[in-house]
Amino acid sequence: MLSIELFHRLWESLRRARQRYYQRRQLLGLDDSVLKDIGISRADAFLEGSKHFWQK
Repeated sequence: MLSIELFHRLWESLRRARQRYYQRRQLLGLDDSVLKDIGISRADAFLEGSKHFWQK
């Protein structure tokens, strides 16, 4: 049972990392008017979007 739980935790960690990666790429693709609507500057979007997938 321990190995199944370990595998599940690893799988979930990888899934969350992949999700962060795609969300950050989408953030970089937003135009300035959309970023303004959600209250994020272009510089903030760039800083967040430039992070590696393993960084929170």
